[in-house]
This record gives sequence, structure tokens and C-alpha cells, in this order.
Amino acid sequence: MTQFTIGQKQISVYPCDEPDRPVIYLNTFAGEGKQVLRLLRDDGCPPFTLVSVSSLDWNHDMSPWEIPPVFKNADPCTGGADDYLRILIERIVPEAEKEIKGTVSWRGIAGYSLAGLFALYSLYQTEIFSRAASMSGSLWYPGITEYISSHTMKKTPDYLYFSLGSKEARTRNPYMKTVQENTEMIEKYYRENGISTAFQLNPGNHYKDAEKRTAAGIRWLADRQAE
Repeated sequence: MTQFTIGQKQISVYPCDEPDRPVIYLNTFAGEGKQVLRLLRDDGCPPFTLVSVSSLDWNHDMSPWEIPPVFKNADPCTGGADDYLRILIERIVPEAEKEIKGTVSWRGIAGYSLAGLFALYSLYQTEIFSRAASMSGSLWYPGITEYISSHTMKKTPDYLYFSLGSKEARTRNPYMKTVQENTEMIEKYYRENGISTAFQLNPGNHYKDAEKRTAAGIRWLADRQAE
């Protein structure tokens, strides 16, 4: 593993021993990349390089546009995704891929919660990622369904993975209660537009088995590297 810091973000690179393998970028809330990778390796996942980014300004870096707090005592989301994505593409990716053997066969991006929203949003801003996994993604986010239906991705991805907890929509919060409906609608929209997708409904709420759910989404992407 190699670690470095760029723009106050902590980056951990877990390089693959084999050349010409994929690289998957995982934005994390609390530096859980190491645990996710351990789960994947224990499960016999096909080899790839994992780049985990932590120490994010979560409600700023992962949010595509500004919204007020959506529940009591929450912080607002301040719409810094474009700025962070620029750092990711222009600085983090080139530095991380110095550790890669051979060439990168494909790049994926993955994340949980707001980072799942960011993973999807990034496909509309850059063409460097050809696969994305959004686990319990914040697809309740105001305006996201309208954005998706009115914008075009920079490059059509090969694969998209979505998952959600079965209890996540069971809330009185007017924003959060839309998450399952929105996620299923978005997944269907991409599938009907010819993208190979998956949607997994997991038991539990938003916080249950987050690392296992993250590993499952990444595994689904990695399993398709030979297709």
C-alpha cells in the first residue's frame, strides 16, 4: 500500500500485483477502504487496484449542487462535487496510477451514500470512468432525477450497479422517503437505454453492513472485467 495527501485528501493505493488490471476509485466517509478490500480478497474477487480516498469534506465534496439541510441538526450540502472531481481527475488519478503495473484495463468509481450519488454524477462530467457502483446512494437528492433525464453522460458506461437497504425509504422525511422510488426509476432508465445494470435490495436500513454492501458493488463490477 502507498499513501499520499493531495488537497487535504488522504489517498491510499492498494496496487494489484498483476499487470494490465482495472483500477477502482472509492470515496470513503471514514477511511473504510482497507476493510472493503479485505472483504473482497477474502471472497476471492478478481484482482484489481483499489484507490481509496478519505478525509473528504463530505457534504461539500460529494454534493453536485447546493441544498439546505434535509433533516434536523444536519449540515447543508454545499455543492463542491465539480471542484473535487477536478482534483480527483487532474491530481489524484495521475499520482495513484504511478503505482500501476502495465496499463489500466478500465477505471471504475464507487461510493456509499453521498459518495454513491457522486459516483453517478461524475459520469456526466468526465469520460475516464467506464463503470460505477452506487451503494445506498443518496438518490433522494433534490433535482437528481431531473438532472439525469435532461443531461447526457460524457461516455456511456459499460456497467452500473445500484443497491439500497430495504428500510431506507421507511421514513417520514419528505426527501429520504423518495430514495427507493428514485433509485429504481434511475436504474430502469439506464437499463432501458441499453446499459448493463444491477439493482440489489439489501435487508436493513442505511447504516447496516455498509462495508459489505460496498464490497458487493465493487465485486459486481470486478467480476465483469473479462466480458
